[in-house]
Amino acid sequence: MKILVSISKSPDTTSKIAFTDNNTKFDENGVQYIVNPYDEWYALVRALEIKETIGGNVTIITVGNAADEAIIRKALAIGADDAVRVDADPTDAYYTAMQIADYAKANGFDLVLTGKETINYNGSQVGGMIAESLDLPFISQATKLDVNGSTLTLEREIVGGLEVVEVALPAVVSCAKGMAEQRIPNMRGIMAARTKPLQIVAPIAVDSMTTYVSYTMPNAKSACKMIDPTNMDELVELLHNEAKVI
Repeated sequence: MKILVSISKSPDTTSKIAFTDNNTKFDENGVQYIVNPYDEWYALVRALEIKETIGGNVTIITVGNAADEAIIRKALAIGADDAVRVDADPTDAYYTAMQIADYAKANGFDLVLTGKETINYNGSQVGGMIAESLDLPFISQATKLDVNGSTLTLEREIVGGLEVVEVALPAVVSCAKGMAEQRIPNMRGIMAARTKPLQIVAPIAVDSMTTYVSYTMPNAKSACKMIDPTNMDELVELLHNEAKVI
């Protein structure tokens, strides 16, 4: 089975976030990037589990510049067979999805996996756009995926229950928590990643569909008010008149 896994970079959660150019651009100075956890822990690891069970090849793809090759090598160290970098700035979800879809279309993958979203933008758009461009079925936020011949059986959490879906391959799936367990690269994997093939491809001409008007930081947390547990009248008064939640 040929599996394509879309990966992207996200700032490490310890990075200091700031903006430049009148708050219209993310300031990358001093930011440490990691592989987006939804892409790494769930999409990539599940792809590797499938390969280990029924055989096949796992290719990772990202849209980015040469600086992104560090996160590509991290994904290769986890176990991906080869990697592709579309040499372009991922300006928005549509642009990114069209680059990935073009490569997938030209190389005939049986299954395309993405994380459900990135932890920095939380857009959850790329998977659906890839599927639409490829004219393939799309199952979003799957928490379980099994391969039975040419059929996928998937589970998704829905309001009040669990949904089981069957779909014929090829297909596109976005992966959520529960799909797989995180893997830590071992020394053998890290050493092997240095020599695994990394293909750099030119981007296709695609117009970005969105622009960023401005970024703002969330409001600082307000001070915590401590209330005597026996003073319920004060608690009710604050919830009603100050917090306005009752």
